[in-house]
Amino acid sequence: MEKLIECVPNFSEGQQPGVIQVIANEIQSVKDILLLNIDSGYDTNRTVMTFVGNPDAVLEAAFLAIKKAASLIDMQNQHGTHPRLGATDVCPLIPISGVTKEECIALSHLLAQRVGNELNIPVYLYGLSAQKPNRKELPDIRKGEYEKLANKMRNPDFIPDYGPNQFNPTAGATVIGVRDFMLAYNINLNTADAHLAKKIAEEVRTSGRIQKDKNGKVLKNEQGEPVRKAGKLNYCQARGWYIKEYGYAQVTMNLHNFHVTNLCHAFDAVCKKAEKLGLRVTGSEVIGMVPKKALLECGRYFLNKMDKNTGIPEKQILHTAIRSLGLSDTQPFQVEERIIEEKIKN
Repeated sequence: MEKLIECVPNFSEGQQPGVIQVIANEIQSVKDILLLNIDSGYDTNRTVMTFVGNPDAVLEAAFLAIKKAASLIDMQNQHGTHPRLGATDVCPLIPISGVTKEECIALSHLLAQRVGNELNIPVYLYGLSAQKPNRKELPDIRKGEYEKLANKMRNPDFIPDYGPNQFNPTAGATVIGVRDFMLAYNINLNTADAHLAKKIAEEVRTSGRIQKDKNGKVLKNEQGEPVRKAGKLNYCQARGWYIKEYGYAQVTMNLHNFHVTNLCHAFDAVCKKAEKLGLRVTGSEVIGMVPKKALLECGRYFLNKMDKNTGIPEKQILHTAIRSLGLSDTQPFQVEERIIEEKIKN
């Protein structure tokens, strides 16, 4: 089986098409690399690129992209609604075929070491590559974002895994690591009120919401940690925001195990919470690429709810999923461009 790795670097630039294209050109300049998708957001000021290739090619393309982003993006002047730590905010590696997670972890160390040594960018390892328990989750590393990074780096507990233990004002820091396939998913609401979107996010995300007493004081356990009420969905990170470009608020999610919590489960959970607040879900959008299996599972999920036959052609099942999730609400969802298997086949 051919060794194939997916890489999904997230760059802190979504407003200058020229800059985005130059970074994409660096990725495409590497032999045996297939750039599958570029997904940019103006208000989030963020671009997610998805590419696949053999291990050596992926490492080279990822390094060149991080290097180019550092030369074009100045974090001192970067602002957007999406949390970020550096010019290349995060660069995950995902094993696709013929390669193990352990091999990918070793590759993530090689990439992180090269970025740190050659580009003088502090690098933190996360996910399956994490060297410390408190660095497994990206939000834990990114807490405080770029604005708090200089102060955080003075803390001995926040020394980078690779690169200089010195604040890089223009490039910030980069997070690199291995993870399973993740679905980046936004659900659209018929309101511009980000506060309501945040309330829904707190109700559905795995970590839930912090509990407070009747006076608004945060409740704490015996260890002095805030007491939380768990959310409805497993393997789900979520927050709420308002996207001026669209004119409405969204519940934005990362679904880390779609075999347990798929798009349809998240969609239905948000619909129920929204209805209790007098809101309506108008549709949703997938950021980047989605495996065909995830959409087929959603199509069958909705067909079962309709008490309809699921033994129909794949094309009809996918159509049911796309329509039921409202995936074309923000922009047209094109099967041949957004489903990984279809894009690679084409």
